[in-house]
Amino acid sequence: MRALIVEDEPRIAADLERALKAAGFLVETVGDGETAWFRGGTEQYDLIVLDLNLPRLDGLTVLKRWRAEGCESPVLILTARGAWTERVEGIDAGADDYLPKPFRMEELIARARALVRRAGGRGNATQQVGRLTVDLNRMTAAIDGIPMPLTPLEFRLVAYLALNRDRIVAPTELLEHLYGDDDSRELNAVEAIVTRLRRKLGPGVIGTRRGFGYHLEAGPPAGPAQVGA
Repeated sequence: MRALIVEDEPRIAADLERALKAAGFLVETVGDGETAWFRGGTEQYDLIVLDLNLPRLDGLTVLKRWRAEGCESPVLILTARGAWTERVEGIDAGADDYLPKPFRMEELIARARALVRRAGGRGNATQQVGRLTVDLNRMTAAIDGIPMPLTPLEFRLVAYLALNRDRIVAPTELLEHLYGDDDSRELNAVEAIVTRLRRKLGPGVIGTRRGFGYHLEAGPPAGPAQVGA
């Protein structure tokens, strides 16, 4: 899951980045409205955490421009402004949730996860697809109830497929959500992770539609899962 933090206060930005990374997000951070407008309008994010009090371009204007340009990423607004009229203005501009400062980081993470699930049409933190169970809160995966030892990259890939279970996910899309704007990564990096996952999870869990991408298999395979590294 790929997240963009838009916050001009370095200490708060660092705390947000640390918390979201610990929650399994691939995080990018910018500190002004102009840069945020460009990033949100040209990159695809699963979540945007947006402060309203920004230099160069205020957060509300950034949000309105994103929505006018077709950006559909879930946006969680952070602000020290407490008036209910400003909260309404933010929601009306296209925000998906609103969290006033100061806030507990645990609440922000809970709201962030809920926004990502809702954006994917998934209300539950536990996703069941065939024999695979993915717990988005605990960042764990299991086959037939047996926990699987996944690396953070492996879990991010499985979680993204689970949240997008109703469609084929292209390797280029997975690459972007696993590594962000790291241009040094190539598609064979995704193939290598999928290969490792198939060894760990067993057959009939991650399917391939050649020329299109990957998906999670809804039904059980013919035989038992082969568990191993």
